[in-house]
Amino acid sequence: MNNKIRNKKEFGDFQTPDYFAIQVCEKLKNIGINADSIIEPTCGVGAFVIASRKIFPDAEIFGYEINKDYVEILDNKLSSIGNTNIHIKQSDFFSTNWKENLSKINDKLLVIGNLPWVTNSTQGSLRSNNLPEKNNFLGFKGVDAITGKANFDISEWMLIENLSWFHNKNGTIAMLVKTAVARKIIAYAKKSNAHLINASIYKINAKELFNASVDACLMVLVFDQKSTPCYDCSVFDSLNTTDCTTIGHRDGLTISNLDDYNQLKNLLGSSSIKWRSGIKHDLSSVMELTRDERGYINGLGEYVDIEPDILYPLMKGSDIGSGNEWRNKFAIVTQKAIGMDTSYIREKYPKTWNYLLSHSEKLDARGSSIYKKNPRFSIFGVGDYSFKMWKIAICSLYKNLSFRLVEPIERKPVQFDDTVYFISFNSKEEAENAYSYLTSDSVQKILNSLIFWGDKRPIKASILNLLKWEDSENHH
Repeated sequence: MNNKIRNKKEFGDFQTPDYFAIQVCEKLKNIGINADSIIEPTCGVGAFVIASRKIFPDAEIFGYEINKDYVEILDNKLSSIGNTNIHIKQSDFFSTNWKENLSKINDKLLVIGNLPWVTNSTQGSLRSNNLPEKNNFLGFKGVDAITGKANFDISEWMLIENLSWFHNKNGTIAMLVKTAVARKIIAYAKKSNAHLINASIYKINAKELFNASVDACLMVLVFDQKSTPCYDCSVFDSLNTTDCTTIGHRDGLTISNLDDYNQLKNLLGSSSIKWRSGIKHDLSSVMELTRDERGYINGLGEYVDIEPDILYPLMKGSDIGSGNEWRNKFAIVTQKAIGMDTSYIREKYPKTWNYLLSHSEKLDARGSSIYKKNPRFSIFGVGDYSFKMWKIAICSLYKNLSFRLVEPIERKPVQFDDTVYFISFNSKEEAENAYSYLTSDSVQKILNSLIFWGDKRPIKASILNLLKWEDSENHH
């Protein structure tokens, strides 16, 4: 990886185009934001420093930047336009003494900029030092911390630091961030009783601006110590539109449509029915087979002779999401429950055992720590629910709330990959009842009010599991 690409990756380095920094500052001015002091905590080559100077000419501006080449470039730019009231410092966000720097600022503060768009795991994989000290700051427990829920955007950590600056100060945070991060920060502001009085999200075209395929926005948070806090957030489709929808936090949830939520929240509650994700094996080339007229073939192009008992019809997320028919795919299911001893395969299904052994190097090298602690050739996402004949499935990656009733194939229950969430039933009648409930208008509306379609995985088990199954007799 050349140094330039590595730096871009390591520091989440997407420089803001000059014209867009001006548009952002003009927008702030138009909605009544003013500032005596402006801080740009990761100022790069200075788009926001220069735009702030132009739109807020009387403000004192402080820019901080870790990259010394960028600091030089910015110093050169400023020497040609005059740098009165502008202070640029080479400084690492994570080791800067912000408390001391802020103690000199007593007036109305604007914190503006474009924080790094990178997650801690990307930086960890690059062995970067540009990280906060490792502490699970959002408090994830156990397996969530291992499996990636604790994988956060570095900007989240930085923004939580920014929020603390307004603990007893008035002013504004205006940042270009991933939209999912903006929602998390507003939820965090509520949880920490920040004096937030106005929150807005203005969607931006990250592909056009930064060549980044991500849902992003300008997040504007206004703080005032004397006013009553409000944590609802107006969402605008662009910097130029005035029409907006309101999202907010109710009952510990982030709501994308408050009207529908308030009207239908009686449909939510606890339920004994749990949505699960499909099987996780992390090696589709070996564990998934396709059948043609000559037999079973794996992803490596090898024809495979194994016992059919241990094979189950497989539908992937893309099949479920796009309404495709089953494509003669199968999964090797080595266990009936997580952690089950797999040595029975050697005795009962010797051909399968020999096949797995022939690919043991790949299977043993599967990266996740969960494989290391379990029997050889283990899979995950398997339990008694996997073997009930009738299922309702939905793909977590698709941008629509399209449930699918899946019947057994060749007298066997269908299995799914781990991009699918499903519930399972012993009878066709139970499954059909549940399907008609899930596809009813009211259930579709309440679920939609909890989903943010711009997210990478918009449909989450945690949302589906909020549904209360009223006629539980019909839905078990």
